[in-house]
Amino acid sequence: MTDEAEDHHQDHDRDIVLEVSGLKVHFPIRAGALIRRQVGAVKAVDGVDLTVTRGRTLGLVGESGCGKSTLSKALLKLVEPTEGTIVFDGEDISHTRGEELRRLRSRMQMVFQDPLSSLNPRQSVETLLTEPLRAHGIRFDPKTKVAELLAQVGLPSSAASRYPHEFSGGQRQRIGIARAVALEPDLVIADEPVSALDVSIQAQVLSLLRELQKDLGLTYVVIAHDLAVVRHVSDDIAVMYLGVIVEETTSEQLYDNPMHPYTKALMSAVPLPDPVAEDARTPVLLSGELPSPANPPDGCRFHPRCPFRQPTRCADERPELIEYEPGQRVACHWAREIASGEITAEEPEQ
Repeated sequence: MTDEAEDHHQDHDRDIVLEVSGLKVHFPIRAGALIRRQVGAVKAVDGVDLTVTRGRTLGLVGESGCGKSTLSKALLKLVEPTEGTIVFDGEDISHTRGEELRRLRSRMQMVFQDPLSSLNPRQSVETLLTEPLRAHGIRFDPKTKVAELLAQVGLPSSAASRYPHEFSGGQRQRIGIARAVALEPDLVIADEPVSALDVSIQAQVLSLLRELQKDLGLTYVVIAHDLAVVRHVSDDIAVMYLGVIVEETTSEQLYDNPMHPYTKALMSAVPLPDPVAEDARTPVLLSGELPSPANPPDGCRFHPRCPFRQPTRCADERPELIEYEPGQRVACHWAREIASGEITAEEPEQ
């Protein structure tokens, strides 16, 4: 390796804040009245590789039940991974526990989907926002710090003495965001941060997340099932299906040229603002329901519902996540043939 190439490689390594390899989270299924024995497992996350670049936002998208929330909890070690490695800022935290894990938690924070259930209703906003600082032994002036955090998320300092039930859904989510950034973390994982909000409020919260990222230098992983939301906030996107990543690329590349059949189906479900273009396009329709993660299909996880499936390979061989275009990795045996039009979609069975 030349000196120039080695310097570039080292710069690239420094830019990666989170790297996940072969991550699995399996929940055991047990049976028996007296002797409880394991008879199976729910494979919520089943071999995920991810890279999150510092200062950027990775959007994680997929249907409900595909494993997105479980993956997010595993990244923060709120759920113990069954297998695989999690490297945060160059440090392998896969087996980190106790005091060392508590120390890391100050650098990795989460914004939960439902702020009402994630905020203690018996604590005032001041207590909610200062609790993380006290837990990590950080010295601060309560009034000054709380006023600063509230101002960052667009709330008045008078909100400090109020309780979660006194706020609207959007305001509660702002409080949740303020609590997440109180420790000035490197990484924030937002699990469906706007799914319970009105459309107009969604836009405000998403704009707030962008502003905080710019001001504080945050790195985000944003989980959503709404592709419009993901497009608005994400620099990179990973598409998840039944515990695995099926496509990963930049936001621009994904929306310009989706390659995996599942991504194509998700994209075709998003209505276009131009009615002429909406009428002219051919939607990619899926048949059947999402299979159970306790009994996932052999071969390609998506093949039972895939309109492009072929009689060979799809049902027998699990596809690897391979780079088909620069910066675009796809887990599909026939991605190139589908993109070129050599393989076309079949009509789903009624």
